[in-house]
Amino acid sequence: MSAALGCILRRDLLLAFRRRSDVANTLVFFVIVVSLFPLGVGPETNQLRTMAPGVVWVAALLASMLSLSRLFAADYQDGSLEQILLSSEPLVILVIGKVLSHWLMSGLPLVLISPVLGLQFGLPLDSIGVLFASLLLGTPVLSLVGAIGAALTLGVRGGGVLVALLVLPLYVPVRVFGAGAVGASAAGVGAQPHLLLLGAFFVLSLVFSPWATAAALRISME
Repeated sequence: MSAALGCILRRDLLLAFRRRSDVANTLVFFVIVVSLFPLGVGPETNQLRTMAPGVVWVAALLASMLSLSRLFAADYQDGSLEQILLSSEPLVILVIGKVLSHWLMSGLPLVLISPVLGLQFGLPLDSIGVLFASLLLGTPVLSLVGAIGAALTLGVRGGGVLVALLVLPLYVPVRVFGAGAVGASAAGVGAQPHLLLLGAFFVLSLVFSPWATAAALRISME
């Protein structure tokens, strides 16, 4: 199973590097959305610090959804998905490999660029560290939960809009506790409870989401 996971991960990463524009679009969208808010609100430091967690997290959420529709679409169109479903390896393992590659190409760049964007809002260094940690815990949840919606809407016309309608309600708790962690740190309350809840969401989604995604893929392919 580890060999199958490694194969699907290498394959998807190679295909993603061949379509670098798709990866760049997600990152550029995230940077532009976050950078426009300080320009529109003004140079008031306290106001920028207050709105920074929500702005960064909403931008990360929207940027993550941009690539969800492509998670299984290319494999569905060229017939690779049928071969994956017919494979002797557990479909859950293959789904984990695809979701991991999706996060590495769409979620991880957002996490790495977030400290720089936090400086635009005048966040202190400890709050920037909490922002980094919250995104590191939360963006995998966005990919795992979003994979369920992408699998359910596979092959459906207007699937991108349907994915948003399906997964946005499930994203709300992650966004609330992710932004709340940064706000609590800036207020001096302590971000540990929020980060622990994000960790719990990550564990739950890692346990249940691959199974739900595998079942949704089988339903969509029937």
